[in-house]
Amino acid sequence: MNSFKELRLMEPIQRALRDLGYQSPTPIQAQAIPILLKGSDLLGCAQTGTGKTAAFALPIIQGLVRGQRRAKKRCARCLVLTPTRELAQQIADSFRAYGRYLRLSMAVVYGGVGQTPQVKACARGVDVLVATPGRLLDLMGHGHIRLDRLEVFVLDEADRMLDMGFLPDIKKVLAQLPAQRQTLFF
Repeated sequence: MNSFKELRLMEPIQRALRDLGYQSPTPIQAQAIPILLKGSDLLGCAQTGTGKTAAFALPIIQGLVRGQRRAKKRCARCLVLTPTRELAQQIADSFRAYGRYLRLSMAVVYGGVGQTPQVKACARGVDVLVATPGRLLDLMGHGHIRLDRLEVFVLDEADRMLDMGFLPDIKKVLAQLPAQRQTLFF
């Protein structure tokens, strides 16, 4: 693949990529994007800095926009679960940059900061929710967010999350997801 156009990404996404100076897809992007656009599950492995976030974010954005459904109140359509607040913010920034010409709602939830803005963001319902496990489970426990209508689940830094002892939290999150969903481990 020499271009993002060959990957059949919609024009607003291609325009955002041009704005960001992206010229051609990395190997992980070229391999993952076509599979994810078909709605298949995927386990993707690549070194840090090879464009893994774009590999999953671009097809997710396109799928959510094409689906033309709206997020229900206190529900998310896509969940990206990640181990740290820094990574959560970085992923959210990437989704915003790639989807800048499209209408997608987003929320980022992580601990160590006040919950009120996060609760308000979730109350409206969100297309993309990027979260750390602890804060997500806390918000779920208080009824601020539901995952029963989730369309896409991404476990980012899956190996690191297991090394860091997040398996019990991941199992609690998985128990709340619908059986019919797209699942991505990166």
